[in-house]
Amino acid sequence: QDGDFKFPLESVKKLKELMEGNRHINPRLMVPMGSYSPCQEKQLPEEFRPVCKREDAPMIFRRLSLAAEDDLCEICANAACAGCF
Repeated sequence: QDGDFKFPLESVKKLKELMEGNRHINPRLMVPMGSYSPCQEKQLPEEFRPVCKREDAPMIFRRLSLAAEDDLCEICANAACAGCF
């Protein structure tokens, strides 16, 4: 979840894979992760399309990608959770 948006964890994991895959194309052409938006990607899951209409889409995608980190449990990935570490 990010604000009013709610997405299935599997879709968020797919988003993370998509974002990480495009980060390593060419180091000279790398776009900073904070400004990258996968909205032009054909593989972007359809449930993320409403996010693409927002100005803050790159930051929303960044937060969602962080929530899908492999080393976090699903409870700790929730922004409302505190005290897991």
